[in-house]
Amino acid sequence: MRARLLLPLLFVGLGLSAPAQAQAQDSMSEAKARLQALDQALQESDLELAKRELKALRESVNQKVDTLDYFEGRIAFEEGRYSESVRLLKEAGLEDKSGSYLRLAKETEAVTRGYARSESAHFVFFYPPGKDVVMVPYALETLEHIRSALERDLGYAPPGKVRVEVVNNASELAKVSTLTLEQINTTGTIAICKFNKLMVTSPHAVLSGYDWQDTLAHEYTHLVVTQKGHNSVPIWLQEGLAKYLESSWRGPPGQALSPSQRALLAERVRTNRLVPFAKMHPSMAMLPTWQDASVAFAEVFYAADYVYKEKGPSGLRAIVDGMGQGLSDQKAVEHALGKPFSQFEKAWIDHIRAQPVPKGAIPPSDDKVVLKAEGGDGKDEAKKDKGREISFQDFVEVEEPQPRRFAHLGELMRERQRMTAAADEFGRAHALVGDKYESISNKYALALLSLRRVEEAEQVLLGSLKLHPGSAQSQVHLGRIYLARHDYSKAKAAYLNALAVDPFDPEIHLAFVRVADALKDTALLDRATKASVVLTGLTPAQVLAASKRLAPDSKGDLSEAKVP
Repeated sequence: MRARLLLPLLFVGLGLSAPAQAQAQDSMSEAKARLQALDQALQESDLELAKRELKALRESVNQKVDTLDYFEGRIAFEEGRYSESVRLLKEAGLEDKSGSYLRLAKETEAVTRGYARSESAHFVFFYPPGKDVVMVPYALETLEHIRSALERDLGYAPPGKVRVEVVNNASELAKVSTLTLEQINTTGTIAICKFNKLMVTSPHAVLSGYDWQDTLAHEYTHLVVTQKGHNSVPIWLQEGLAKYLESSWRGPPGQALSPSQRALLAERVRTNRLVPFAKMHPSMAMLPTWQDASVAFAEVFYAADYVYKEKGPSGLRAIVDGMGQGLSDQKAVEHALGKPFSQFEKAWIDHIRAQPVPKGAIPPSDDKVVLKAEGGDGKDEAKKDKGREISFQDFVEVEEPQPRRFAHLGELMRERQRMTAAADEFGRAHALVGDKYESISNKYALALLSLRRVEEAEQVLLGSLKLHPGSAQSQVHLGRIYLARHDYSKAKAAYLNALAVDPFDPEIHLAFVRVADALKDTALLDRATKASVVLTGLTPAQVLAASKRLAPDSKGDLSEAKVP
C-alpha cells in the first residue's frame, strides 16, 4: 500500500460533524505531506524520520486508525520486532497472502526465532545457534572495516546499529526476502539488502562455500548507497558501486572481480552479448541465467571502475550525492564526470574492451554458486579432500578426455598409496591443461606433498590460485606448506583466505591456534580455540595438542591434515 491509497483512510469512519469535516479538509494537505514523507522514509530506510512522521500523524488523528497501524507494523518489521509487526499488521486488516507484509513478517519471525546475537560498535549480527557462531568475530570485523572505508570514500555511514541476519539455506532466504526460490537457484543469489537490514545465506548451504566476507561488504554498500542516495540509485549503478567497493574492507576497491567473471565478460564482448542496463532492473537476481548475472555484475563493475580511474572516490561520491539531490542517473554521471552520458557509455564500453583477458582457460562454472540439496546435513556433497578418499567426481568439470583419464588414473594410484605413480599421472594431466582446473591442480599438489616435493607443490598451488583465487582448498593446502616451514605470517594469510570462503573447516581454526601460539597472538588464540572446540568437540587443551600435529616439519605426509 502506498501513501496515495492510504490517505483517505485516515479520516474515514471517525464520525466527524460538518464543521469538523471542514477542519479535517483543512488538515488534509498537512496529513498528505506527512503520510507521503512517512512512506518515502520507509522506502529510503530512514526509520528515524519514519517514526517522527508516524508520531505526528498519530497525534493529529488522535484515534486508532488501521492505516497508521499498518505503518507502525512496517516500522516494527524493519526494526526486527517481528512478533509485534505481525500483531500490528493483523490489526491493520492486512491479508495473510503471498507477497504481503504480514506473510513476510510471519515467515521472518519463524525463521529467526531462537537466533543468537552478537554486537559490535555499529552492527547487530543474528545467526542460527550452532556452528555459525565461528563466523561472528570475522563477520563483525569485516562489517566495521567496510563501514570505515565507505564513510571515508562515500562520506556516509548509517545511523545506529545495522541489523544483519544469517539464514540456513535458499528456502529461508526466499521466505525473508521478496525473491522466489526459483530466482535464487537460477542466479545463485546468496544475499540481499532490503528492509533496513542485510540478509546472507550461511556458507554451509553452498557446496564449496562462497566469498561471504566480500558479500557482507557488498550488501552493506547497498545500504549506504540506498540511504545516501534516498533510494533513487538504479540497479546498474547500485550493483556497480557495490561490486566495485566490496573489497574495500580488506584493501583497495576494485579487487573483487574474479578471473572467471573477466573471462566470461570477454567472451560476451567478443560475441556482442552484453546485458543492457534496462534488463538489470529490478534485480540482478531476476536475470534468466547465472551467466547473465555474472556478466552483468562484471559490466557494472567496470562502469564504477571507469569513474574511479577518472575521478577517484570523489567521482563515485558525486554520483550518489547528485542522485540524492534529485538528479537522474544520467545527469548525476554527467555532473560527476563533466561529459555527456553518451560519451560515458562509449568510454565505458571501450574500457571493458581494453581489459586484459586472464591467461589460461577457465571453466565458466568456476563462478557459479552451487547450493546444497536441502533436507540433509550436506555431508556427502560437502565432503572435502582430506587425504586419500577416492573421488572421481572431482573431475567431472574436466572437458578434455586425455587429461581426465590421467587424473582418474592418478586418483586410483593415490588411493592405493602409490604416490610416485599418482604424481606422474596428475603431472601428465596438469601438463596438458595447466591451471585450468583447480581439481587437477590440487590433487597433483597433494600427491607431490605426499612425496615431500614441497617446492613443486607450492608452485602448482600458486599457479592455480592465479586463475582460481576463491579456492579454499588451494589456500588450505598452501597453508600446510607454510606451517611446515614455520612461516607463520604466510600461513595465517593463506588460512584467512580459506576462511573467507569456508569458515567451517576445522583445519583452518586449528591452524590458527598453532599460528597464534607461535606468534603470541592471544586474541587470535582465544578466537581460534573457541571455534575449534565448536567444530571438533575437543576440549581447549585437546585443541592445542591437535594443532601441533598439523603439517609435520620434516617427516610425515603433508597431503593429510590430522584433524580430529
